Amino acid sequence: MDVQACTIAVIDDDLRVLESLVNLLASFGYNAESFQSAEQFLTSGTLSRTSCIVTDVEMRQMSGLSLLQYLKSSNCTVPVIIITGKPSARSEAFYLESGAVGFFRKPVDGDALVELIASVCV
Repeated sequence: MDVQACTIAVIDDDLRVLESLVNLLASFGYNAESFQSAEQFLTSGTLSRTSCIVTDVEMRQMSGLSLLQYLKSSNCTVPVIIITGKPSARSEAFYLESGAVGFFRKPVDGDALVELIASVCV
């Protein structure tokens, strides 16, 4: 899929992280859209045209894990990448087993994130 045809939803309640990830993805030609909460994303109408979701785990109200579980229970096949600033020893395996296609600790390795997004946006 053409990079410009890929809409990436970035969800994080930390504005600095949100802006930096959106800018990173835009610099690679992706259509990156920012959301400060999972609820904002879900009510935006963007899901139907989203190629990939990058979401923080720790957010007020709906967490990234709750979003992942909601999408899976809705039979949504949009790939979800989890990011967190508070990883535990078993975080990565847990989120991958829960259905995420990737897991990154903050600060996020931008090159690795872009590489993973390119591999799932086909």
